[in-house]
Amino acid sequence: MITFDRVTVRYADGGPPPLRDVTLRIEEGELCLVAGRTGAGKSTLLRAINGLVPHFTGGTLHGTVAVDGRDTRRYPPRDLADTVGVVGQDPLAGFVTDTVEEELAYGMEQLALSPAAMRKRVEETLDLLGIAELRGRALRTLSGGQQQRVAIGAVLTSHPQVLVLDEPTSALDPTAAEEVLAAVTRLVHDLGVTVVLAEHRLERVVQYADRLLYLPGDGRVVDGTPADVLAGVDLAPPLVQLGRLAGWTPLPLSVRDARRRAGDLHRRLAGVTPPAPAPAPDTDAVLTARRIVVRYPGTVAVAGVDLDLHAGRVVALMGRNGSGKSSLLWAVQGSGPRQGGTVTVTGPPGAVGPVRAGGPAGPVRAGGPVDPGALPAGRARRYVGLVPQTPGDLLYLETVDAECGQADRETDAPAGTCRALLDQLTPGLPGDRHPRDLSEGQRLALALAVQLTAAPPVILLDEPTRGLDYQAKRQFTAVVRELAAAGHAVVLATHDVELVATLADRVVVLAEGEVVADGSTAEIMLASPAFAPQVAKVLAPAPWLTVEQLTAALEPA
Repeated sequence: MITFDRVTVRYADGGPPPLRDVTLRIEEGELCLVAGRTGAGKSTLLRAINGLVPHFTGGTLHGTVAVDGRDTRRYPPRDLADTVGVVGQDPLAGFVTDTVEEELAYGMEQLALSPAAMRKRVEETLDLLGIAELRGRALRTLSGGQQQRVAIGAVLTSHPQVLVLDEPTSALDPTAAEEVLAAVTRLVHDLGVTVVLAEHRLERVVQYADRLLYLPGDGRVVDGTPADVLAGVDLAPPLVQLGRLAGWTPLPLSVRDARRRAGDLHRRLAGVTPPAPAPAPDTDAVLTARRIVVRYPGTVAVAGVDLDLHAGRVVALMGRNGSGKSSLLWAVQGSGPRQGGTVTVTGPPGAVGPVRAGGPAGPVRAGGPVDPGALPAGRARRYVGLVPQTPGDLLYLETVDAECGQADRETDAPAGTCRALLDQLTPGLPGDRHPRDLSEGQRLALALAVQLTAAPPVILLDEPTRGLDYQAKRQFTAVVRELAAAGHAVVLATHDVELVATLADRVVVLAEGEVVADGSTAEIMLASPAFAPQVAKVLAPAPWLTVEQLTAALEPA
């Protein structure tokens, strides 16, 4: 169905080619998973399938890419639209209409389908992806995860033979991600659709994949079965890490496979328990929010929520898509709407110094309480920093170096502070690269570095690991731990249960704008099948959450 014959892609910036002499064939009805570090070339590989590379992105393509016998050099993307459907990393950037139902129908209109066929396919897709209740909603009022499902649905209504998905579950809660992946696998198994899917959260997808294409970042593509490829690379989901720790061969790819082999591991862990979490801080809250209310036309996004944030603690904000997490963060930060409630932050500008590469900043110094919503945006950022789901909204200069330099100057940080933070998250990013030319993960890393340079007492991060590979996520985790050690209060609004299990001290779960659970990470995650990490599912009912805990417990004294 898809063939790459000695394909090399070079861009005009003169950097190393993201694809070098790649030859491979993807058969009809395969689910092919594409993995690799941030910036390794995954998006280039995906865009080459329908001719976006080089017809839209520029650069030079050597060799041949053919889809169903059609050479992409002679067939531009518009002439492949009936065969290849593509969903990018940023769904909002691909929308062309105003409402959900209109967006689902738009692609079919361009293919001149009859109204009766269009109506039938719209209804089928709404049910398939569980978004029927959203049909009349304006696209810009949806949460990031809801937008992701609508973007996938807009492609599925055209019934493509090839479906290309770039980070399709990155903005979805665990249950919604399972629903989308179940729908995708049904397309593969029942209709013979060929799916090529790039994803950093391999723990969600790898068990469904027939093949894994791993891009090490030097232009090569390593092609093989998921178990064979993952055995030889450092890019490993928690189950693979657990299999390596336990010495299992072949490595497990699903929780079911791991549970079947976990008997010996249970015996080795008999009588051993994870270390108890650190006690809650006996200090006043750095930020206090009371009875926060956020309303949009036709819906109440946040319904009277209370939230206390303490210095040195990491709080995870979880809940299904549309539960009000992002609305709560924007209301607390002061930039978003807030129809009711109060927010007070203790700690004047400069109360916490910026994190330095190699060492934490000084402790928080108390100051008078303020409401960040009553301050100009520049001053509010010194009290509460927020990195949104679309980090590109924070970037407005021409180069990476310019963004970093501006961040240093705005916060009176020593020159090079922002760049050092960026190198901790994604090393080697060219300073002369335009932010819009970065991958989603690289753009997120840059926005994170810009906000962390200001180092306010409270830092709010909305889906901060979206687009980050495992190595970048480990580096991000180290940065957040350093921030907490320096006295910052950190909130992560995230669907990444593995990140929460590793990093959070406390978990707050929202549903329909209300707090439905609030407790320690172990209490909340071990009690919830939806939010339990993979290790917890494998070793239940034992109270283990992470491979990191197991490694420490099994190490010889």
